[in-house]
Amino acid sequence: MKKALIQLHIAVFLAGFTAILGKLITLNEGLLVWFRLLITVVTLGAILYFRKQLLRIPFKDVLKIFGVGVIVAIHWVTFYGSVKYANVSVALVCFSASGFFTAFFEPLFFKRSISLIEVALGLIAITGIYIIFDFHPQYKLGIIFGIVSAIGSSIFPIFNKKLLLTFSPKILTLYELGGGLLALTVLVPFYLMLFPATYYIPSTKDWLLLVVLAWLCTVISFELQLNALKKVSAFTASLTYNLEPVYGIILAFIFFKENENLNRAFYFGVGLILLAVVLQMLRIRHQYKQFPRPGL
Repeated sequence: MKKALIQLHIAVFLAGFTAILGKLITLNEGLLVWFRLLITVVTLGAILYFRKQLLRIPFKDVLKIFGVGVIVAIHWVTFYGSVKYANVSVALVCFSASGFFTAFFEPLFFKRSISLIEVALGLIAITGIYIIFDFHPQYKLGIIFGIVSAIGSSIFPIFNKKLLLTFSPKILTLYELGGGLLALTVLVPFYLMLFPATYYIPSTKDWLLLVVLAWLCTVISFELQLNALKKVSAFTASLTYNLEPVYGIILAFIFFKENENLNRAFYFGVGLILLAVVLQMLRIRHQYKQFPRPGL
């Protein structure tokens, strides 16, 4: 359990760094995610092929995994849209709403009763977002993108937890991101009609950052997250990912000096989100000491 939580927190830190890279990469968010997926799928596919770990799976399972990949792709596009139409700090804070949505979606998919404690913790995070939204109306579009991203983020760990009972993290990652790549290949032209791009081919700087994003923050981070999901619940993973704003905001302050554009209400909202995360971590620790078992 301890190892799983460590892996999860490393994945969260890398996820926080993706927002910084998303800001530095000047491509439209739809194109950014398409190139990220392309590099990741080619890289991971080559690694598995040369290690002789590339496996064929039944077509019906491919369709299921591809479906999760579509959710991942939409989550990424809306997340980077939030970064670009608001800023890194606001996008990362909106992402914390995933804990609220997971509190409803996980019981629905696993057919168990809704935990009032989980709902309450999620509502604390939602309150933090509302406070930020109320005091920063200029970020309206970015916040809407961020909420959509949070919904996607709350759903795909739930499906992944079931799929991990059958497939290894690397195979699951390859097929999921392959499905996301195929979906975006079809959807991006329509997306660009709504949100036009200024250019379509990455610059040299963009290529370098995309490689870092694909290798470090996708392949490695995704595998760590999937490994952790074998031991922790989807809600725990989702709420732990609420620490992503903390890591990412600190990096945004360092790289972009975003703290100069934020007021006290922002910090109060972030404080509520952090409170929800700390309370959940204490809850997990208490439960594990009383009843040591996987799935917390």
